[in-house]
Amino acid sequence: MPDQIKNSAGSIESANRSRVNFSGHGTSLGAAGYIDPNDQDLNVDFLGRRNDSLSVSPPPEGFGSIRIAAAWDNQMVKDKSFLGKLLKKQKVADIDLDLGILYELKDGTKGAIQAFGETLGNYNAAPYLSLSGDERTGASRGDDEFIHLNGKEWSQFKRILIYVYIYRGALDWAQVKPQIHLHIPNEKQMVVTLSSHHKDLGLCAIAGIDNIRDGMKITNYTEYFPGHAEMDRAFGFGIEWTGGEKIQPQNK
Repeated sequence: MPDQIKNSAGSIESANRSRVNFSGHGTSLGAAGYIDPNDQDLNVDFLGRRNDSLSVSPPPEGFGSIRIAAAWDNQMVKDKSFLGKLLKKQKVADIDLDLGILYELKDGTKGAIQAFGETLGNYNAAPYLSLSGDERTGASRGDDEFIHLNGKEWSQFKRILIYVYIYRGALDWAQVKPQIHLHIPNEKQMVVTLSSHHKDLGLCAIAGIDNIRDGMKITNYTEYFPGHAEMDRAFGFGIEWTGGEKIQPQNK
């Protein structure tokens, strides 16, 4: 994988034009992995406000395999077809999201993991991140799309930024309500939810994880951008961007 990924502010539009339909389904059906923040019976830590943060100390044996997942809940919206308007019908929002990560290692290596641009990563070698799922329908059980982080190599990381982007459907985040789920071995599950919903911007930097003395500090960012390049500039990764094709992740 190249150290730099070339992309422009129109990278999301490029993904739209060149995306590959993985599942064969034509619509998003909602996300079975979505966790209701109002469910008081769950043993989950929610980071629901911007700048909320939690810290995790490194275990003596180091972190194990860490799962970073996206889930979303497509809402019911007005059916704007002729018959839909006539009958005042509703339908499930036809919006699909993709999960991505910007990373910076301590040796200065920077890059991105996402479903287009051939940036699927590598679990056992740098960047120690691997995209392992792309759930277009959002209808499967459990998390809808996820990236594995090799926690044994966390000491090599300086930071990562977790984002999701809408590559198909209306640019209305209230219709999908995405979440980031962090599964860290021997820790309570953490769920980062959006503190606000935005229209017209197709990318949201939801959370960051910083390496603090080889522990993890997880922070809710909830910041929206028109594209990858603008997000990159805001967080200072310094990656060069150009359009990329969305391709199917391979099992590793």
